[in-house]
Amino acid sequence: MVQTALVLPAALPAALPTYLPSPPQGVWQVGPIPLRAYALCIIAGIVVAILWTERRFVARGGEPGTVTDVAVFAVPFGLVGGRLYHVATDWPTYFGPGGDPVAALYIWQGGLGIWGAIAFGGVGAWIACRRRGVPLTAFADAAAPGIVTAQAIGRLGNWFNQELYGAPTTLPWGLELYRRVDPVTGAPDNLTGVAVDTTPIAVVHPTFLYELLWNLAVAALVVWADRRFRLSRGRAFALYVAGYTAGRFVIELMRTDPATRVFGDVRINVVVSAVVFLGAVAYLWWVRGPREVFGRAAEAPDGDSGSADDGGGTPDPVARNGSTGDPDEDQRSQNEAEVRLTERSPASAPGGKGGSADASSVDAEPADPQQENDVPAEPPSAAKN
Repeated sequence: MVQTALVLPAALPAALPTYLPSPPQGVWQVGPIPLRAYALCIIAGIVVAILWTERRFVARGGEPGTVTDVAVFAVPFGLVGGRLYHVATDWPTYFGPGGDPVAALYIWQGGLGIWGAIAFGGVGAWIACRRRGVPLTAFADAAAPGIVTAQAIGRLGNWFNQELYGAPTTLPWGLELYRRVDPVTGAPDNLTGVAVDTTPIAVVHPTFLYELLWNLAVAALVVWADRRFRLSRGRAFALYVAGYTAGRFVIELMRTDPATRVFGDVRINVVVSAVVFLGAVAYLWWVRGPREVFGRAAEAPDGDSGSADDGGGTPDPVARNGSTGDPDEDQRSQNEAEVRLTERSPASAPGGKGGSADASSVDAEPADPQQENDVPAEPPSAAKN
């Protein structure tokens, strides 16, 4: 048997990309308006979070449009909180020697701390939920997978800005960093500049990509656990927080880009991740109870017909019988069936008007008028009994 060796063209290896390239720039000038990739990624993430949260919230019995009303409060609060956290943890850049305090307002130049964004965004959501009569925990559970997905989309903005990277690496998915300069002055400008050429000045771990993929995995985990265990009272949100901070803790240890350090030489986000993780796990452990009943689901005779206590891990009844495979559609079908049950017409109700099966109900009509005349009335005491 004759064996022949497979010979590849000599030019083929050189044509294949060796590492992950960085975009040559992150800002494009459209007339007088700068179009920033970082801002576009943040906006795209917010839109995805609102749309997904709306679907999950309505499936739980919420009124359509409520999520948009809450977002009007939560998003501005979140942006302010994210910026405040960034400025507070990197204050020498703005208020230290040679710093520029006015630059603390330049949110379009990047710098949003997720911890401040979630905390202040939660305050805005709480205000809006009180105005709409919606339990904040129920809203948070609906929003959890959308929020972490929005964070994943936002991490693409860090790719355009050449930030959030790790130590040098020779792995095939290493990120190439390019030298960027201001096209007018030629001065180095990593944020708004343009790459001089595609010759990398370093190849590093793309920790922004690691976090992006981890966030998507956390979103999938929350959706699965919410469907399997019918998480309630903020436990889906707590699961998101615990999952996200666990990954963030590890990824922060890999990063080598500049950051505020505490306790000697520990990145501040490592400490915050650990503290928030412990708080989220404690919440998951201690909080129990059935799903909150509100909105359209509150009109059903028994509220949410799910398990009385989700701590036992009882799956959704719709998921057990005739599931569509989509937890949001299953929940929506269940809620609509409960509402229809309360709105049955007198003809279709088993006991006459109002669906009462009790023949002594004040709304019940006699089945036979003649029978009503032939049978003597019960004494008042018997009617009461």
